[in-house]
Amino acid sequence: MDISHDGSELAPRLQDADNNLSGILRGRDTSSVAARFVGAGWRSRSSSWEGYEVGTDWCEVELDPVGRRETLLNGVVDPDGLDALAALLTRVGVSFQLELCDESGRTVREVSGGTQPRSPGAPGGAGE
Repeated sequence: MDISHDGSELAPRLQDADNNLSGILRGRDTSSVAARFVGAGWRSRSSSWEGYEVGTDWCEVELDPVGRRETLLNGVVDPDGLDALAALLTRVGVSFQLELCDESGRTVREVSGGTQPRSPGAPGGAGE
């Protein structure tokens, strides 16, 4: 996956904020997920051997693989942008579960959705 510096920098009011977003992304490998963020205009950089940091002016997250087609996501999001993040993930075909926390670490909102790719032998999959 190419690294991109083209996206917007995180808004100054969010730069010192504690992480308030965590989640799991399923259905694509981490590099593919990062590439989809870049395709949507986000900036990206490598943050570890297989991990990425992706961001825009209202959200910045780390993407770390936990399996072939699962990625942990954690970082900071403007709470008003959670629905936009969910819409982006849905649009690019990534299944997700996200949790938004307040300043004390309490979960204030959960959102899940997206698409789960079907295996070729599954009902309705490519083998049918």
